[in-house]
Amino acid sequence: MRILVTGGAGFIGSTVVDAYLAAGHEVAVVDSLWHHGGGKGANVPSTVRHYELDITDPALAQVFAEVQPQVVSHHAAQHSVKLSTDDPALDARVNVLGLLNVLENSRRHAVRKVIYASSAAIYGAPATQPINEATPQQPTSPYGITKMVGEHYLRYYRAAFGLEYTALRYANVYGPRQNPGGEAGVIAIFIHNLLTGQPITIHGDGEQARDYIFVADVADANVRALTAGDGASFCLGTGTRTSVNELYALLRRITGRDGQVSHAPTRAGDVPLAYFDNRHAKEALAWAPTVTLEEGLRRTVAAQS
Repeated sequence: MRILVTGGAGFIGSTVVDAYLAAGHEVAVVDSLWHHGGGKGANVPSTVRHYELDITDPALAQVFAEVQPQVVSHHAAQHSVKLSTDDPALDARVNVLGLLNVLENSRRHAVRKVIYASSAAIYGAPATQPINEATPQQPTSPYGITKMVGEHYLRYYRAAFGLEYTALRYANVYGPRQNPGGEAGVIAIFIHNLLTGQPITIHGDGEQARDYIFVADVADANVRALTAGDGASFCLGTGTRTSVNELYALLRRITGRDGQVSHAPTRAGDVPLAYFDNRHAKEALAWAPTVTLEEGLRRTVAAQS
């Protein structure tokens, strides 16, 4: 199968590329290597065509004409909650107009399906937990809003043009290649700071809890979505909640390091609790996470050491 992965030089996207290649597919990558996005050319295998291009660029049409993808795995995005609150227009340009450029080119070039990287941020701070696909969507950040809007566009393009889709709503993804220099990705930041002796900042009281899922499990779901899950959205998480304080204690034990901890105000757009019920993905995609949090943290620490 010919697959075009947008954002394929990034942390999650490049891991998805590796999984597609391992499954025997032909893969090409679009990634602008935008400094806020964290994409690195070194993450793209030398055998894969890499088009260094922004997804909002009209020249994306030339990429589609050359690659003629059967499936597009859309991971290119503005993924920072903080940046979305600082610059909502930038967030919308990348996450909405960029997606529309991808969808328009997909329908014009007879792409069969778009696999869309969505997010737990579309739910905001729901009244009930765990979160499932039917949980009301009330995003508390521009990032969550644009990811929610993206799913509506997918439904429209399916109904209007027959362009198939699967939306994968990611919990907090972590693992090797995650950028420790940004504000997103608490695990990568904590590991980097513990290993380099830098201070640790915990926002709020540290009791806010998330569902942390290892990137290889996310990549596996992307492979399964090539042939399953048409016209549906799925919550991808472990079903387990872990607080920031628990996470820090576990990483201290794994690394054998102590850090100087300070507390900062809660960030705008953050929610106190979010974890997923993943039964729909288990049933429809025949998918389940296989990497425990401790195993995933150990593998991530080893990759950064």
